[in-house]
Amino acid sequence: MTSFSITSEYMEPSNVSIIHVAGYLDAHTAPELEKEIRTSVRQGRHRIIVDFGSLEYISSAGLGVFMVFIEEVRANKGDIKLAAMPTKVYSVFDLLGFPVLFSIYEQVDDALAAFPAP
Repeated sequence: MTSFSITSEYMEPSNVSIIHVAGYLDAHTAPELEKEIRTSVRQGRHRIIVDFGSLEYISSAGLGVFMVFIEEVRANKGDIKLAAMPTKVYSVFDLLGFPVLFSIYEQVDDALAAFPAP
């Protein structure tokens, strides 16, 4: 079985949720990420950063999670920003045209700075 872990933190006063993912994000683990993002959105937190720094693998099921939420988040004046992607994870996003839909940053701090002050 492949490992996957997810942790999140809430940054005040910027009103940003940072979700850290590690391991393998695939059809078996994607529901965990979906649950974490849904929790943030239900709490009215529409400014989300996903930190991929420790992610080793992502499947199309993992990519699909972002599509589930992006319209709702943006409709609420928020965004989902992606950060710290390893090269092989980025190549999957790039192959499917995600850099056109999502802002991708080298570091979490860069993504955090890209959100306007609340």
